[in-house]
Amino acid sequence: MITIVGLGPAGADQLTRAGWAAIESADRVIVRTLDHPAADDIARVREVETCDDLYEQADGFSEVYERIAERVLTAGAAGPVVYAVPGHPAIAERAVGLIRERAGADDLPVQVIGAPSFLDVLMERLELDPLDGGLQLLDARQLPDPLFLGLPTVFAQVDTPLVAGDLTGRLLEVLEPDHPVVVATDLGTADELLATVALADLDQEPIGPRTSVYLDPGQVGLPGLLAVSLRLRQECPWDAKQTHHSLARHLIEEAYELMEAIGRLPADAPAGDADVPAYLEVEEELGDVLLQVIFHSMLAAEAGVFDIESVAEHHRRKLVSRHPHVFGVDGEPPIEVNGAPEVTRNWEKIKQAEKGRDSLMDDVPVAMPALARAAKMQRRASSVGFDWERPADVLPVLRGELEELSAALGDTEAVEHELGDVLFTLVNLARHLHIDPEMSLRQAVDRFSERFRSMEATGDLHGLTIDELNKLWEQAKRPPASGPQPPAT
Repeated sequence: MITIVGLGPAGADQLTRAGWAAIESADRVIVRTLDHPAADDIARVREVETCDDLYEQADGFSEVYERIAERVLTAGAAGPVVYAVPGHPAIAERAVGLIRERAGADDLPVQVIGAPSFLDVLMERLELDPLDGGLQLLDARQLPDPLFLGLPTVFAQVDTPLVAGDLTGRLLEVLEPDHPVVVATDLGTADELLATVALADLDQEPIGPRTSVYLDPGQVGLPGLLAVSLRLRQECPWDAKQTHHSLARHLIEEAYELMEAIGRLPADAPAGDADVPAYLEVEEELGDVLLQVIFHSMLAAEAGVFDIESVAEHHRRKLVSRHPHVFGVDGEPPIEVNGAPEVTRNWEKIKQAEKGRDSLMDDVPVAMPALARAAKMQRRASSVGFDWERPADVLPVLRGELEELSAALGDTEAVEHELGDVLFTLVNLARHLHIDPEMSLRQAVDRFSERFRSMEATGDLHGLTIDELNKLWEQAKRPPASGPQPPAT
């Protein structure tokens, strides 16, 4: 028999009667740590065992919890034992969860006797009702990524300056440095500290084993963007009159602006050193595209069809179903795949079954830019093996198409046909080289524009011979000289 007793947030005087009675009558008591007021009080009146030695021996907290659970389960198998933990056993006590799980598998009875937690004291001190506006509780040592701050939040186990520093850095990604936070240490004890400080100063505050941080983030991050978008829809005349169709062109424009910003990233991004200015442009353009997604979801919610949450959930399910090599199917283990090409083939098979397509060429939007549409159709054909194996295999085909184009010169209709074949084959070559043809062409256009502007900067181009223009062009193609330059004469 294992009895798990909560020690409350402070001294033994805050234990429940049931908890104190269990500790008094037990032949054997194990406390998670003596570094707690109630545990120290109990150790003064009776013999206890401690798990503090496990913290010193283990390499990390996960190993500590495993060893604590093993120690308590071994003791419980030998006879009745009380395991006493700070606060309430159900809050921030991972070893308790391991004990209950494994004891159940071994038919070892477990009784849990609760107690007030640090949350009870914190809510009283801050005069907060967690049901009035909501509340989320997070472990500061294992913060989620991304960190959504849509609700007032308590960060527990801010127990070292390092954890406090990491938390400060994460919060500063979305909050201003002067945003107020409440630092709470040793709640309910004579040493209680409760201070409201600026976020930027959080990691300068005294930090101990029983430190927590509370903040009300307001409307920030993704939840804040959703709230602001809804208010604009209700109060801004321009936003209020928009429809799905009136917004469609904005989505296309924002997508192109995003593509332009991505084009400024290094070709191997995110590998190598991050080009921060270029990434900041991408961040801004991603926000503009995200706003379009939110706006269309908001309009659909007005129609009573779906909202942004159901959009995200629908897509989550789709990703899971199309990645059986990661998530498995119907509880079965993940299937084996032989590299990315097989993943692509499986993806197209699953997608074709989901959408009930008669052909792999179905539902490729006609309105897509031609280069992107060509690449998409080629990828689908490749999923059934209709493809070349290597980029080098495409080159003879490209040469053949160029010869057919040359032979068709003088016949406008035939030239248009053959030129289309050349472009389609170039897209195939780009696909095999893992290059986005649209992005590659955009970059080529940008280079041409920059070089032609450089030619224009030399003077009026009108009246120059083709040889003179070609000479200026070659000069414009040269990379700029590096190092100090001699003064102009």
